[in-house]
Amino acid sequence: MSNTRMLVERTGKILHLDGDTKYAQKSEKYYKKLGLHAVVKNIAEYDQPKVIKGLLSRYKPDIVIITGHDKMIKKGKNYNDIYNYKNSKYFINTVLMAREWERETGHDITIFAGACQSFYEAIMNSGADFASSPARILIDFIDPIIVAEKVAKTEEYKYIDINEIAKELKGGINGIGGKRQ
Repeated sequence: MSNTRMLVERTGKILHLDGDTKYAQKSEKYYKKLGLHAVVKNIAEYDQPKVIKGLLSRYKPDIVIITGHDKMIKKGKNYNDIYNYKNSKYFINTVLMAREWERETGHDITIFAGACQSFYEAIMNSGADFASSPARILIDFIDPIIVAEKVAKTEEYKYIDINEIAKELKGGINGIGGKRQ
């Protein structure tokens, strides 16, 4: 009998909320393809703030992805007006609720939030670690999953620099930004 040890890769647990049924299904398949432990829930953007704490308590993830659809209502104007975005307010409120849960439980989470043309600065200011869309561009549904994969497969003590993974993202740093792991 050999004394061989098997190396087992451990990854962080992911909870992914998506406001679009089709993209939720595609995301779930992509996580499986990557071999990541992810729970994907199709929840409308306006309901995400209402259900996030219950889902966090149930699944106790390490990484939370909050996405769906968004857009600027008045194209190219009033970037700093929350009322100029279709769903950014829901992403912001979901992040705030998730951070509140984190403080209440002491369970650290990494959060990605936003969608195409989201109010990037407000989402980051609400407590997200990564968000879309700094340049108010369209992003690919895979981009948040790529960020989740990097976080899930990186040792706890290492910092993830968005510039290191930007080349793998459809819109690069124009589509996704971040501040920490």
